[in-house]
Amino acid sequence: MADPQRARKIAERIRDVLAENLAAVVKDPDLGMVTITDTRVTPDLQHATVFWTVLGSDDQRELSAELLEKNRGRLRSMVGKALGIRLTPSLEFVHDALPEDAAHLQEVLRKAREEDERRAREHEGAQYAGDEDPYKKPADDSEE
Repeated sequence: MADPQRARKIAERIRDVLAENLAAVVKDPDLGMVTITDTRVTPDLQHATVFWTVLGSDDQRELSAELLEKNRGRLRSMVGKALGIRLTPSLEFVHDALPEDAAHLQEVLRKAREEDERRAREHEGAQYAGDEDPYKKPADDSEE
């Protein structure tokens, strides 16, 4: 087992190397605007999970995923040369759905805010249906 700090540093280095050299290794015009968002390395430094996202449609995402998978060996070789460690971790590319999830949450929050504002406008000037103080109070002893 490696030191967690070392694993984190290696993950950051893998992310930086891939982000800087991805287009140079994958020389395909069909590769979209891919962004490497995060990288995680297992504690034994044998496996790296690379999270990525792409600007564009679902078709562009699928095509970019195929190209990344097809060029995984070349990317691993490039990472191994850049890292200079004894064993190069295997790479697994996982599409990061975080940007889409964040956009969806922003839309849900916007709709909720609009609904709150609409209800606030509807209830302006509204009054309670019953008395001002709807709670029952114990009878005073002086009335008996």
